Amino acid sequence: MHIIESGNVAAALGVKLAEASVIAAYPITPQTPLTEKLSELVDAGEMNAQYIPVESEHSALAVCIAASSAGSRAFTATSANGLLYMNEQLHWAAGARLPIVMCVVNRGIGAPWTVWNDHQDSISQRDTGWIQLYACDHQQILDTVLKAFRLAETVSVPVMVCYDGYILSHTYMPFELPDAEMVRRFLPPFAPEYFLDPKCPKNLNTVTLPDIRPDVRGNTAPGYMEIRHNLHMDMRKSMDVISDIEIEFKEIFGRGGYPFIEPYRVNDADYVAVCMGSLSYHLRDVIDMLRKEGIAVGAAGLRVYRPFPDKAVADAFSHKKGLIVFEKALSYGNQGALFADIKAALYAKTDRPFVRNYILGLGGREIKTTELADALRNSCKPSSATTDRPEWIGLKM
Repeated sequence: MHIIESGNVAAALGVKLAEASVIAAYPITPQTPLTEKLSELVDAGEMNAQYIPVESEHSALAVCIAASSAGSRAFTATSANGLLYMNEQLHWAAGARLPIVMCVVNRGIGAPWTVWNDHQDSISQRDTGWIQLYACDHQQILDTVLKAFRLAETVSVPVMVCYDGYILSHTYMPFELPDAEMVRRFLPPFAPEYFLDPKCPKNLNTVTLPDIRPDVRGNTAPGYMEIRHNLHMDMRKSMDVISDIEIEFKEIFGRGGYPFIEPYRVNDADYVAVCMGSLSYHLRDVIDMLRKEGIAVGAAGLRVYRPFPDKAVADAFSHKKGLIVFEKALSYGNQGALFADIKAALYAKTDRPFVRNYILGLGGREIKTTELADALRNSCKPSSATTDRPEWIGLKM
């Protein structure tokens, strides 16, 4: 069934189809309509779930941590400073290996206050141990929510589903609402291996000593360092799971097929514009324009940012002449975070392309098609070279 709705409603319907049983919510623009829609669905009896309004974002994730620890499929959502307020609990959820799914409706961070879109909120939390997935349109929002629950519960790592505030959250687009039985085939009921049960009392996440030691059964238990190593390694291994999930999703629903990088006119391109989120679709109009001018350029949207798909990046781009990385975030005092990660992925390649970095759209600054076209015209030249200094689009100084 095809419907026309907002991106936030697409996310809410994905959560409904996933049959989440605990939803914790605290309002923050532009995420609020997502959890409001879920409250309506629960109140109308269309979802068999507990909807728990709380006093802060920190508490919202605390509720999800408790619910997931008790064996429930848990969901929450937030934006901007709300995500930052969760920071302590983000680390806790990842360290406890809880398969929570959270939508991050991307928005700039205060101070000064802004309610408009950029990616600084989720990028600033890239090292909390959560998998980060980015959606480009409403269909991808719904589909990625379903994939996120499947992924989180397979690898026991929490997942953020990130999408652009207002540009996607509040705009209306057509998308397909999949059949519930097909979703159950793809995403079976949550069956955790370990959870709190009064019939089998246990302690979870107690104080951990620096070194390995025997547990109460005499088995060797990991120390803190081993626990961190295991989380890192399982996140790296999750890339195989992401690929397998994408294949199965396409077999069932007939959509998708690009687990890490979604390309547009890349195969015969000498130069590729790389970004995350809805900008990758905006760039398609620019690519078509420049192709008519004889510039062999394509566009690629990164769908997974953590774990970083370094092999997929190297395989897709190492033979190109140049990469132009556009991003709505900045690692202050250094360069764009995506730019740095892409350079690192290409470092071992002897035939690696030049890479250039553009920062744009911060705090909702308008991203003009003409400015994107000019940046690509200036960059897609044989004389271009990698520079570690980011260039700014739309800066008025």
